[in-house]
Amino acid sequence: MSTIKKQQRNPKNKNRNHMPVPKGVTEHTIKETTELLPFLLETLKANSRNSVKSILTRGQVTVDGKKITQHNHPLNPGQVVGILSNKVAIQKTVLNGIAILHEDSDLIVIRKDSGILSVAGKDPSEPTAYRQLTAYVKDESKANRVFVVHRLDRDTSGVMLYAKTEAAKNALQENWHDIVKERTYTALVEGETDEEGTISSWLTENSKSMKVHSSTYDNGGKHAVTHYKKIQGNKQYSLLEVELETGRKNQIRAHMESLGHPVAGDKKYGATSNPLKRLGLHASSIAFIHPTSGELVRFSAKAPKPFYGQSK
Repeated sequence: MSTIKKQQRNPKNKNRNHMPVPKGVTEHTIKETTELLPFLLETLKANSRNSVKSILTRGQVTVDGKKITQHNHPLNPGQVVGILSNKVAIQKTVLNGIAILHEDSDLIVIRKDSGILSVAGKDPSEPTAYRQLTAYVKDESKANRVFVVHRLDRDTSGVMLYAKTEAAKNALQENWHDIVKERTYTALVEGETDEEGTISSWLTENSKSMKVHSSTYDNGGKHAVTHYKKIQGNKQYSLLEVELETGRKNQIRAHMESLGHPVAGDKKYGATSNPLKRLGLHASSIAFIHPTSGELVRFSAKAPKPFYGQSK
């Protein structure tokens, strides 16, 4: 998470050793320079990075008496790390195919892998992002819930936002176009594109084929605007940074097809190759006004390395 405010590093509490240790907390004195996540992985003997990140996002870790949630927080010799309820922490829900980037009382922001469904789905046994997050919050209290705010296609990876309260969900959905200030994607597309450009068209969906079509004239569809800039490329593929001015269903996929450069792996929208063995589309970042604090926040997750390797 990044905000318009820079977080200050917590100063070392020189009197920490004289403070009583809270019930259920075990303390560890740092002996050599490291970062918080690798220290916790080793100390807790955890097999899952996600389980340890869950401990951090829940505020179960302190450094010199202050709660720290950043997994890359630096640790220096002499500092004291406190961990609330080791046994309980390790037993927290393990997340597969998703990782929590940020959590507070109103929101959960995740990075979703390709192949993971965003919502509940028809098969009750499928570990969708929604089902996993529901189990995750109910691990703390059976009354807790998760609400879907927006979606990513199953085959699209990247940053997603969920609400933990109905009030937060409504605030986000009812004011989505005003609250959301930035949505960017990384797209691996076929062929050599221009260095940058803008696509403006009207999108309609064929109910039989479930495919969205792009029209250069107003045919009664939804107006959509996509901006793109080439990051790198070769004759076979171009890697693009794509910014959505509007957020329509399958907007990027339909617009890239209309441009003559379909997203790699997107057979439905005209692709003839599949170098990544998945859809070449990744939600890189989202910036929005937090529905409760009113603060501008931004969350990002870099596209997987193969995106960059194919377009060198």
